[in-house]
Amino acid sequence: MSLDEIKTRIAEAEQAAGRAPGSVKLIAVSKVQPLERVEAVLEQGQRVFGENRVQEAAGKWPDFKDRFPGVELHLIGPLQSNKARQAIGLFDAIHSVDRPKLAKALARLAQEEGHCPELFIQVNTGEEPQKAGVLPEDTDALVADCRALDLPLRGLMCIPPVGEEPSLHFALLAKLAARNGLEGLSMGMSGDFETAIAQGATHVRVGSAIFGERSDAVSA
Repeated sequence: MSLDEIKTRIAEAEQAAGRAPGSVKLIAVSKVQPLERVEAVLEQGQRVFGENRVQEAAGKWPDFKDRFPGVELHLIGPLQSNKARQAIGLFDAIHSVDRPKLAKALARLAQEEGHCPELFIQVNTGEEPQKAGVLPEDTDALVADCRALDLPLRGLMCIPPVGEEPSLHFALLAKLAARNGLEGLSMGMSGDFETAIAQGATHVRVGSAIFGERSDAVSA
């Protein structure tokens, strides 16, 4: 599927949901994609991309950023505290804040560096033990922690469990965000982004539908 087709579907989903045109940001998930595929999407005008690992992004994006002005890079994978300094220097947004220790590390580094990426708290809406993210019942406390640290908290992020109805998880995330006065909702991937938009998504993360299947055969 082409990038233009994805953008058309997003626009149609915005209209169907009564959303303002352009209210949903498309994040092209470029993790584990060959450089030539990423470059082809850049050449089509896409400027917002998502990466899963700090090290992979560090090896891929400095050159692309030099060649393609206006690139906006989002970290959508788990972040270790010891990689936080590098992440702050590389990413424009981090979607995977999931614990007070990481929030404190980001706040300290933000003071040292004089800037901080836009932040999203990752919520483990399915309460899956193998998956990163704060539990739904602990979300309010982590939001309060981030605000007390004066972090630029934009919203919440989730990845619904495979095989479960995603709309239930999107609705839960939207409820948690509204309760905490947060407008950003990072939710929806290649197979369900239209459902996410109907539930209020502000950021959708689309990988395989744009690039084709990745080399590790995991869809985004």
